[in-house]
Amino acid sequence: MSSGTIDIDEFENADADEFEDRNDTERIVLFLDDHDDRAWKAATIAERLGLDTDAVSAILSRLKERGLVRHKRPYWAITDDEERLQSAYRLHRHHESAAEQYGEERLEDLRTDQMEDVQ
Repeated sequence: MSSGTIDIDEFENADADEFEDRNDTERIVLFLDDHDDRAWKAATIAERLGLDTDAVSAILSRLKERGLVRHKRPYWAITDDEERLQSAYRLHRHHESAAEQYGEERLEDLRTDQMEDVQ
């Protein structure tokens, strides 16, 4: 964030390297979730997070397909479906944990056709 701050509870409960490892998608979702009382233009999100506007727009489009953000041109907001958001977060963390345990290459070997349907 441009303010350079986070909630103290998030800080206290985080691992030492947790903030360095967040990818752009995760940063965007966390930003929108932290500011769920507002809708944002993609360019503003990009500016706040120090990302490329085109990359942010592409990520937001993918998140919309998964039902994790809402869009009314030109604004974007986090979904109001808390259960869907929590489910996606759990799946994301599970995938990260599996990738750490087995490695990305091994996970690709284990992928099945049914796994392609999971969003």
